[in-house]
Amino acid sequence: MLVIVKSGPDTAEGNRGVGFARDMAADLILIQNGVYFALADKLDGFCGTAYLLDEDSRLRGIGDEAVGSGLLSVDYDRLVDLIAGADKVVGMM
Repeated sequence: MLVIVKSGPDTAEGNRGVGFARDMAADLILIQNGVYFALADKLDGFCGTAYLLDEDSRLRGIGDEAVGSGLLSVDYDRLVDLIAGADKVVGMM
């Protein structure tokens, strides 16, 4: 399962999405304001694979040095491949 989160950590939707991915042991893709979860300790204890859309993080001024460890940066082509290859995709606004 793949969970896509576009809302930031200051929203109920964003936290619900990350919590859902954590509870379901799903993989997580952070896009738009969801990339703010990538900052240190925001995904502490997450056991799935977490992906970060590189263009969205660059647009928000989040550099590689600020991103927590264990995140994989992906471009739009890889994002489409991940979505197409997943058995289930859940989008959290």
